[in-house]
Amino acid sequence: MLRLLLTLCLLASSVIYAKPAQIAIIIDDIGYRKSDIQALYLPGNISYAILPHTPYGKRLALKANANKNDVILHIPMEAKNGKKLGPGALTSTMNETSIRNNLSNAFAEIPFALGINNHMGSKLTELYQPMAWTMNFLRERNLMFIDSMTSGASQAEQVALDFGVPSLHRHIFLDNKLEHSYIQSQFNQLMRDAKRYHSVVAIAHPHPETITSLLKLLPLLKKNNIELVPISALLMNKIIEDKQQLNADD
Repeated sequence: MLRLLLTLCLLASSVIYAKPAQIAIIIDDIGYRKSDIQALYLPGNISYAILPHTPYGKRLALKANANKNDVILHIPMEAKNGKKLGPGALTSTMNETSIRNNLSNAFAEIPFALGINNHMGSKLTELYQPMAWTMNFLRERNLMFIDSMTSGASQAEQVALDFGVPSLHRHIFLDNKLEHSYIQSQFNQLMRDAKRYHSVVAIAHPHPETITSLLKLLPLLKKNNIELVPISALLMNKIIEDKQQLNADD
């Protein structure tokens, strides 16, 4: 009997060990350029963050959704550098009604979006109250929040947790420099992080240089036993793991 139990334990351990690490890649900033459509031809479970009220945003969101890719809204939020935010933005001077109206209008345009992440937002995500209004809106609609982590002092993910909004945060940007050598280096770091932490979120953008690099790099995931999953699947797995951990602690 003891030998049988030991054998079963070893088998269970091998199954856990063999389970692929998982990553989600979100392509941000979709909507202003006609060429953004090239990002939709990337293979696999890429997720797309669409800027609201942009010339091509709704059209590309519909195409991504038809292709069964995850779509979220890339909501402009106030940055410390004062950069122009674009339509539908959330700022620190807005009250709850204004924030809710802008979010409502964005989802009216793309109602199948699964949630939001922040475009810029280094100032707004550091402020509890506007993020609380944002999370309350998302909670009421069973939507997710992905913190792009444009500020190391961001409170956004913690506020999401406070309000019971399913949430993850970005671990790595892939294309801060539009050079293949840099993107490849970031992608290699992404794979190392995935193996170490088991699940990782990466963000990239629909630049031609990024698309060209990712077409070369994405096949490396399977060779490294890493699974590319939609952001919703990565989030669901986190929720399940957190519940299992709570049950184990009881």
